[in-house]
Amino acid sequence: MQEFAPAFGTPTLLLIAAGAVALLLFLIIRVKLHAFIALVLVSTLTALAAGIPVGAVPEVLKSGFSTTLGSVALLVGFGVMLGRLLELTGGAQVLADTLIGRFGEHRAPTALGVASLLFGFPIFFDAGLVVFLPIIMTVARRFGGSLLLYGFPAAGAFAAMHALVPPHPGPVAAAGDLDANVGLTLLVGVPVAVVSWYVGVLLVSRVIGRRVHIDVPTALFGEINGGEEIGAAGTGSAAVATRTAPAFGTVLAVLLLPFVLISFNTVLATLASADVIPADATWVSYLRLLGETSIALLITVIVAAVVLGVRRGHTMGDVSTIFDRALGPICSVILITGAGGMFGGVLRASGIGDALSGSLSNLGISLIVQAFLIAAVLRVAQGSATVAITTTAGLIGGAAAAAGLGSIQLSLLVMAIAAGATVLSHVNDSGFWLVSRFFGMDVKTTLKTWTVMETTLGLSAFAVSLLLWTVF
Repeated sequence: MQEFAPAFGTPTLLLIAAGAVALLLFLIIRVKLHAFIALVLVSTLTALAAGIPVGAVPEVLKSGFSTTLGSVALLVGFGVMLGRLLELTGGAQVLADTLIGRFGEHRAPTALGVASLLFGFPIFFDAGLVVFLPIIMTVARRFGGSLLLYGFPAAGAFAAMHALVPPHPGPVAAAGDLDANVGLTLLVGVPVAVVSWYVGVLLVSRVIGRRVHIDVPTALFGEINGGEEIGAAGTGSAAVATRTAPAFGTVLAVLLLPFVLISFNTVLATLASADVIPADATWVSYLRLLGETSIALLITVIVAAVVLGVRRGHTMGDVSTIFDRALGPICSVILITGAGGMFGGVLRASGIGDALSGSLSNLGISLIVQAFLIAAVLRVAQGSATVAITTTAGLIGGAAAAAGLGSIQLSLLVMAIAAGATVLSHVNDSGFWLVSRFFGMDVKTTLKTWTVMETTLGLSAFAVSLLLWTVF
C-alpha cells in the first residue's frame, strides 16, 4: 500500500485518528448502523480528513480491503467448512468428550488453552481460532455458562503465541531488525508467552466470563442435539451425526494435519532466513507451498470430506451440502473483517502511525519502555500487530545497536515490542472483528471483553520482560 507524507502535524493527526474511532463507535453502537457500512464510510472520511489526495482515496480503500480479504476469506471459508463437517459428523463432540475426560470439567478452559498454546506454535492466530471454534463451542454448549469462559483461554493462547514466539512473522522480523538471535528469542518467548497467557488471559477470562454472559452462537456451526441429519438438505442420506461419530484418533489426525502442513512453511522460512537450508531449493519451495495457510486448509478440507464423510457412508453430495450451508453465514464476517482492514490501511497510509512513533522515539526513557510505548501507540493508531512490531523494531534498531545490549537483552527487547503491539485491540484491527463475529458479540461487548483481555495479555508480557531485563 502506498503511504503518503503526513499532511498535518502529529497533534492534528492524533485528533483525526481519535475522531475517526469515536465516529465509528457512535455509528455502530448508538445509530446501530451496520458495521460494514460504518467502516467503509468512516474509512473514506478519514482518508479525506488526513489529507490523502482525493484521486488516491479509492485505491487506498481498495488496497486495505483487498489485502485483508485476501488473507481472511479463504481461511474463514475453509475453516467453517471443516468446522461444520466436524460438528455434523460428531467429530467435535468426540474430541471435546475425550479432552474433558482427561482433564475434568473444571479444568476444561485450561485444557482448551493449553491445547491452543501447543497448536499455536506453527499456526497464525486467525487460522488457529477458526479451526478450534467447533471444539470451543461444543465444550461451552456441554457445560453451559458464558462462551467467554472457554473461548478466551483458547483465543488468547493463539494470540500470545502469534505475537511473542518465533517462527511467527512479527518476532522473527523484529529479531532480524535488532540483530537478536532467533533461536534465543524462541527460548525466551515461550516462557514469556506461557506466563503472560496464564496471568493475562486465563485468570482474566475467568473474571470476564463470570461478569459477561455470551450464549453459544448457532449461526456458523449450528447446534447439534443428536437428531440433525447429514442429509437434511434433501440429499437423501438419513445418517444421524451422533450415530456415526468417528474415532478420537481420526478426528485428532484431521485437526493435526493443517498444523503439520503449516509448520512446513513457518519452520522452513525460519531455517532459510538463518541460512541453515537453501531458500531456493525445489523441495523447500514445494513444502512451503503445502504450508501456505490456504493450501494447508484446502488439503485438510478435502481429507476431512473423504475420511469423515465418504468413508463413513455419506455421499460426496451430502458433504457438499454441508459445505454449502456452512458458507452462507460467513459473508458478514468476511466483509466486516475486510472493512476493518480497510480502516487500518487508511490510518497507515495517512502517516498517522509514523508521526506518532517518531514523536515518541526521543523521549529519553529506558529503551525497553520506549520500545513498548512506541509499539503500543502504533498498534492503537493503525491496528496491525505485525506492522507495529516491525515498524518499532526498525525505529529503535539503531539505538539498540548503540547501547551494546547482550543477546538476552535483545531478545527481551523483541518481547517488549511484541507486548506493546498486543494491547488495545479495537475497531481498526481485523482480529477484533473476527472475534466479535465468531463469538456473537456486539462492538461494545467486544471492547469490554476482548480489548481488555488483549491489553492484560500485553501488559503481562511486558511485565515479565521488564522483570527479566532488570536481572540480565
